[in-house]
Amino acid sequence: MARRLRPVDLDFVGVAPVRLVFAREVSASPEQVFRALAEDVPGWTQWFSAVTLARATDGGAGREIRLRGGTRFAETVLVAKAPEVYAYRVDTTNAPGVRALVEEWRLTPRGTGTRVRWTFAADGTAPLRFALGLARPGLGHAFRDAVTSLDRRLASR
Repeated sequence: MARRLRPVDLDFVGVAPVRLVFAREVSASPEQVFRALAEDVPGWTQWFSAVTLARATDGGAGREIRLRGGTRFAETVLVAKAPEVYAYRVDTTNAPGVRALVEEWRLTPRGTGTRVRWTFAADGTAPLRFALGLARPGLGHAFRDAVTSLDRRLASR
């Protein structure tokens, strides 16, 4: 059953009890990466292996995301500032223990490519916070794989 989370804003990224930050450089331009993140929401299933369904809602102001294993998210896009930042807040989820969750993607030019930084900012029950600490290596691996796959996808276009 989906539960409503605490509505937080982008400032939550800097003050969340759990902040997992990962970064990777890719050869694609910030504009290409931003378009893939913010404008081609259904395309997430092609490069982020954990994502089984991704679709824009509310005319692009929201997203519906489903992950392998059955986790579901209804999200609100907090900022879509091309080609620098794309961030969204989870409004409802069936994931246990979560109280608030924001994900932020920051894109910085690096030569002809992009430095992609993903921040996963969350609050939840003590067991969830502990589990997220343990999950850091796995989330980092998933991020690296996804961004590498996205870079390959963009290079083939």
